[in-house]
Amino acid sequence: MPETDIRPERAQNLWASFARKFEPVALATSLDAQPDFELSRIGGLVAAKEEIQTYACAATAPEIYARWGTHPPSGLLLIGGRSVGKRLLAGALATLTHTSFLTVAVPRLVLEVIHRGAKVGELVAGWSETMQEMPPVTVLFNELEFSQAEEIGARRSDLPVGPVMDFLLDLLDRTIAIEHALVVGATSHPDTLRRAFVQPGRLERIVECTPIFPGDVVATLRIHAEEAEKRAGHALFDAVDWSAVVGDYRAPAPGDWVHVLHATLRRKARCEAAGERVATVTTPDLLAEVARWKQAASRLATPSPGNYV
Repeated sequence: MPETDIRPERAQNLWASFARKFEPVALATSLDAQPDFELSRIGGLVAAKEEIQTYACAATAPEIYARWGTHPPSGLLLIGGRSVGKRLLAGALATLTHTSFLTVAVPRLVLEVIHRGAKVGELVAGWSETMQEMPPVTVLFNELEFSQAEEIGARRSDLPVGPVMDFLLDLLDRTIAIEHALVVGATSHPDTLRRAFVQPGRLERIVECTPIFPGDVVATLRIHAEEAEKRAGHALFDAVDWSAVVGDYRAPAPGDWVHVLHATLRRKARCEAAGERVATVTTPDLLAEVARWKQAASRLATPSPGNYV
């Protein structure tokens, strides 16, 4: 069996075995042993995509760095608002480098370790041992500014920051030390991120992930509309004026706009299920869904993506 076929299965088995021993790891990490996500599926973010391609050379052509008298960064830090595509960029890096893709939900890991009284020393040692045995892997430490993550209620001042930082920096350093690991960190709160994460030898290359409005949003909508039509196997959209749909409404992130698009498609599906005559999606259909989003946004401090009617 070719090595390329063995690697994903080996990665899956090794990580599953480790996660079974430590419940916080099982609950806060996910492994895609054979990712398949192209950079072209991310709308806009041209500069960030170039950074990802550059870092990919660390795995695919490391000798190029030497020819230019330099060396690859020890890790990347992706900074930008929620739902702008940071996780997608890391997944595309894994695809480019033919590595498995491990996502660590840092806030969830922190809470689970604290609440379940995990033996941190054993967990960290097991992490190192497993990572050493893993085939080449891209590791994303997602939402490093753990105390402000929305997933745990934002601005958690009750967390023991000192011990948590010791734990996270130990995990980060041990992962970076693994030769066959590419390491990416991400945060939606760079203004309060602790400087220890971006010291030399850690996440020393900072990559801005800020979509250009409205071009990147329109590009994102076009990509996801095309993908929906490919899945359906037929045309779903009329001659939509995507620029008119986006207008000057800057509040939603690109990921939120994708939810708006899918909410429109779901509404069409519901109507068809009810026996109504349904036409392809038009600009007014999408604008109506945007209006519903705006109404929800006016009633919630921060509307959760997709949770509006």
